[in-house]
Amino acid sequence: MAKITTRRNFINSAGLLTAAAAFINPADIFARSAKTVVKKVSSKNLTLKWLPFDAQLTHPFTIANFTRTTTPIVLTEITWDGYTGYGEAAMPPYLGENQPSVMEFLKKVDLSQFDSPFRIQDILAYVDSLAINNTAAKAAVDIALHDLAGKIIGQPWWKIWGFNPETAPDTSFTIGLDTEEVVRLKTKEASPYNVIKVKLGRDEATDKMMINTIRSVTDTMICIDANQGWKDKHYALDMIHWLNERNVNMIEQPMSKYQLDETAWLSERSPLPVIADEACQRLTDVQHLKGAYHGINIKLMKCTGMREAREMISLAKALHMKVMIGCMTETSCAISAAAQLAPEAEWADLDGNLLISNDLFEGMKIVNGKITLFDKPGIGVTKI
Repeated sequence: MAKITTRRNFINSAGLLTAAAAFINPADIFARSAKTVVKKVSSKNLTLKWLPFDAQLTHPFTIANFTRTTTPIVLTEITWDGYTGYGEAAMPPYLGENQPSVMEFLKKVDLSQFDSPFRIQDILAYVDSLAINNTAAKAAVDIALHDLAGKIIGQPWWKIWGFNPETAPDTSFTIGLDTEEVVRLKTKEASPYNVIKVKLGRDEATDKMMINTIRSVTDTMICIDANQGWKDKHYALDMIHWLNERNVNMIEQPMSKYQLDETAWLSERSPLPVIADEACQRLTDVQHLKGAYHGINIKLMKCTGMREAREMISLAKALHMKVMIGCMTETSCAISAAAQLAPEAEWADLDGNLLISNDLFEGMKIVNGKITLFDKPGIGVTKI
């Protein structure tokens, strides 16, 4: 009977989440009501563990400035009272983190001072205070903590937050810069998806070759990520007009993140939405981007995880900015965590797990090109 009472108490608390979401962080609600979820919290200990892992890319991945064949990752686990939550730090080179730096940061994290995994707000504020940067390392703790709390409650985070899984968008499938032959092959591999994300930004000839090659194979919707590759606003505007005639639906980070005035000029004239990626790292960036971009791309590895990502979504919507949920090259662990937020986004680029050959988890699935969220607790992953 005690277990039934506990679950009923949670459901009653969860019913308040949607109504209070605009005013109260869900983590605060859990912190206040933790005793109704799990008894004798003070007798439990939170334990953090980690392990380095190299994600192997199925194809070499090339963007405007470099090529790579692997992504360094650090996997995390937080355990409490027989439950285990999984997390992940994925580190492409431009983040400035690597496996040693992440593991050095994680050594500083002392969770033993907290008596409950439901003190999410307090725990993650403490973790964030340990260093100025290390955002992927912080995300590894954040994701594992959310997974743990969701498993204890027995509910997925999309449901805890009150989101509608039916509104989750299609995910794009990414094609990096490459030769015509390889681009044609990758385009055929992308046939199960309804949106193709194309990396541009090297030079005009290469950019147009990429689009023309893809269009020789398919008319599938395209979104563009120039990765700050376009240097001149007039050239960028000409390219956007050219792309607009070829079934493209948006442009991600066309120019340098430091060219805010030039990007504002471009956005004012662009026939397509212009979305900030490298220019948008954390919550404090969002307000400054209003007027320069039409929307923001949120990535857990940039913003320290699920807690801040949700806050960024709320702020962006309050500013009437569009939202995209993106990713690095990640396992299904981090991808499934990001997918919990997908119902609140206009666009999603959650294909990082699809680009690697050695995934260690099963989680969020793509069904007919669409992000599909299941009723599995936490972030909805299991180890393979």
